[in-house]
Amino acid sequence: MTTASIIVAAGRGTRAGGDLPKQWQALGGARVIDWTIAAFAAVPEVAQTVVVLHPDDMDRIAPREGLTTVEGGASRSESVRNGLESLAESGVTRVLIHDAARCCIRPALIARVLDTLAEGALAAAPALAVFDALWQGDGKTVTGTQDRTGLYRAQTPQGFDFDTILAAHRAHDGEAADDVEVARMAGIDVQIVEGDESNLKITTPGDFARAERILRDMDIRIGTGFDVHRFGEGDHVVLCGVAVPHTRGLQGHSDADVGMHALTDAIYGALAEGDIGRHFPPTDPQWKGAESHIFLRHAVTLAGEKGYKINNLDVTLVCERPKITPHAPAMQAALADITGLATDRISVKATTSERLGFTGREEGIAAQAAVTLVPK
Repeated sequence: MTTASIIVAAGRGTRAGGDLPKQWQALGGARVIDWTIAAFAAVPEVAQTVVVLHPDDMDRIAPREGLTTVEGGASRSESVRNGLESLAESGVTRVLIHDAARCCIRPALIARVLDTLAEGALAAAPALAVFDALWQGDGKTVTGTQDRTGLYRAQTPQGFDFDTILAAHRAHDGEAADDVEVARMAGIDVQIVEGDESNLKITTPGDFARAERILRDMDIRIGTGFDVHRFGEGDHVVLCGVAVPHTRGLQGHSDADVGMHALTDAIYGALAEGDIGRHFPPTDPQWKGAESHIFLRHAVTLAGEKGYKINNLDVTLVCERPKITPHAPAMQAALADITGLATDRISVKATTSERLGFTGREEGIAAQAAVTLVPK
């Protein structure tokens, strides 16, 4: 299956206030629409995104690989149809249609919609059951009540079999509240997917502050690290906290644990805190021969002080020898003890450089690491 997303951003959004339509207003260091586009770009199943824009806004988004733009119409339904038509010959089999103003969309919700489509549904949409009492009123006083049984608050993205929703839009005449209405008017059953309270739609000025709080809680950081140490005299190497027997040792100012150094730098990188050398200068004699768990513990502590916890660690050791795989479980356990993570959140793996370069000549060992930090 090939999945595309359509982000509808052609409206003017006057109720939100401000000098610009809400999708172009600043929010947490980016524009509202930038957050929305980034959310779908982070989902591997979404191969292409089409952003539907007002004719006056076509220069506000620069097309790039995986991202195209198309002019919207006079109504939301017409704008969606334009987006669908732009994908008509692309081979797309599934499509997600989403409002740009729902910039707090989480990958887990997108995945739930896609999973429902994968199970055979022609249409699936997220919604939240209504639990509050519902009143009727004239703007000043309550004039009646409304039974809330079977009522839901609709959300997006609304997902569809592509050919099915394209045909429904082509046959639809007039406006509709959303694409579920278009689908139902064409006789298509729509499966309800559990929605997300954080998936709010920015509508009024106060919604910007709410959205910023939600996005701050979704502030995920990714960092990478790379380190190299040459071989010297010795009868073992220390890798990820484990002493591994070998005919040579690794040289370095500290214990030369190349794996732990790469992991430490990855955490510092995710925090924009430089590298080990900034925090533990090699010119300082107190760190001569220091065990590398000191550095890693410091990085973990610093992440916590900045409001983050480590979600997972991944380190790859590059060498011809010694063989890493037999020692990988012990390395996972050692890293778990230092970081407080469960071992199923720690990946230790190895590869060779196919006898190429300094690692291929067995002159040293390299390590590459990646970490993910999430708000505490």
